[in-house]
Amino acid sequence: MKGTAILFQEQNVIFIVDVDHSIYEEIKEQCGCEHCTCMLESKKVNFGSVSPVFWHEDEVDWDYGY
Repeated sequence: MKGTAILFQEQNVIFIVDVDHSIYEEIKEQCGCEHCTCMLESKKVNFGSVSPVFWHEDEVDWDYGY
């Protein structure tokens, strides 16, 4: 199942669209760590410290806001 992972940092919000739920679970397990990492498009990405993390199963309607 694909969806959107929403990551919150101290002053930023990161949206990762069209990712598998397993990626979200991998990031969720690392909440609170200094270096939250995962593989996206065959590249290791370091998001730094994130907390909390949310999942939105359907596509996000960016014109409407969710």
